[in-house]
Amino acid sequence: EIFQAQAHEGLVNAIDGIGGTTCGAPELATGGKDGCVKIWDPRVNHAVVTLHPEKSSSARDCWAVAFGDSYNNDERSIMAGFDNGDIKLYDLRTNTLRWEDNAKNGVTSIQFDRPDIEMNKIVVTTLESKFRCYDMRTQHSVDGFASTSERAHRSTVWISRHLPQNRDIFMTGGGNGGFNIYKYRYPKNRVGKHQNDKAPIGVAGTVELLNSRVISTQPIVSFDWSPDREGLCCMSSLDQSMKVYIVTK
Repeated sequence: EIFQAQAHEGLVNAIDGIGGTTCGAPELATGGKDGCVKIWDPRVNHAVVTLHPEKSSSARDCWAVAFGDSYNNDERSIMAGFDNGDIKLYDLRTNTLRWEDNAKNGVTSIQFDRPDIEMNKIVVTTLESKFRCYDMRTQHSVDGFASTSERAHRSTVWISRHLPQNRDIFMTGGGNGGFNIYKYRYPKNRVGKHQNDKAPIGVAGTVELLNSRVISTQPIVSFDWSPDREGLCCMSSLDQSMKVYIVTK
């Protein structure tokens, strides 16, 4: 046994890790049914950071957590998604809430295209057949980050993962057992001027569906790309099976 801790009051719904091979200390993040997001250092048996909901009586389930913006030994952020569609971005250097939005449906997964660079873009998947891509380079003081929304799978979009060898390529796994491959295309100019205050505001790109295939009779709930062989991947679904695939051009 390497590490064990009593993390939350209730279920642990989500977990993510970072560090060791990237900037900063190795850490784990967990999100729980109690609405808390906690950061763990495996060298100690207590949470080093605990982000509580404003009121425990009205806490929403945290369904997704993801590290990002860890481009040096000081900077690091955590994004959390909740069952009511809330998305919250916390700056772990200052322990403050940097930005929040609502995706209108429960958030099932979040992933930065790369966690070890300055924030570039993220994919947020939700219930009701939708996912969103946020451009995370430019934040407006009122409107936040620009995003584009797409429908997929005709069912819950359970997961999204970026291809390590090309961060503009990502997959989504659906409740219908579907496996989709998308390519994010950047706009000609990623920064525009807000129509009211003329301040810089991000401009979202577009998403192109490259391929789609139903490969299971049950939802795809976990997925990972190989960091060594481009296109090699494995996934599991609720039919109690694990599949290994190779995605080619």
